[in-house]
Amino acid sequence: MANKEAAFKQIYEANSKKIFHLCYGYTGDDDAANDLLQETFLKVWQNLEKFRNQAMISTWIYRIAVNTCLTYLRSEKRQAKDELTPQLAETKREELSDKNEKVALLYKCISKLEESERIIITMVLDEVPYPEIADISGISEGNLRVKIYRIKQKLTELYNQYERL
Repeated sequence: MANKEAAFKQIYEANSKKIFHLCYGYTGDDDAANDLLQETFLKVWQNLEKFRNQAMISTWIYRIAVNTCLTYLRSEKRQAKDELTPQLAETKREELSDKNEKVALLYKCISKLEESERIIITMVLDEVPYPEIADISGISEGNLRVKIYRIKQKLTELYNQYERL
């Protein structure tokens, strides 16, 4: 048991920041992102013995986090709260200093992307290697590069629209 706890602590320290960014990219809200982070790592703890080292552990954790976020978003939509995210992102943006305003705007733009695009671009921002992103998203590396290029174009357009406002 102590060995499992030590392994889990190491896994958490190595992956928690990236998973938080992923969750924040879905929600645009610190509290919801923290909740999803905790829920993800609870699932990691509960299923640690089932991990078979067939993929990198970070890839396995990303899949758990993505599924946790998608489940959360589906339940939020069922509760008709999907308009909260832009309001929370706007509130968050007002709270941040000028220095962080551009980062907040970037996350606001990311929140406007489709779910699969949000997953991919968040992993790119977290510097996850392309082969690992391809594995997580289930597409070829060549197709991934095209998708990332298109996502960046879309983000640039969104960002420029907000900058003009």
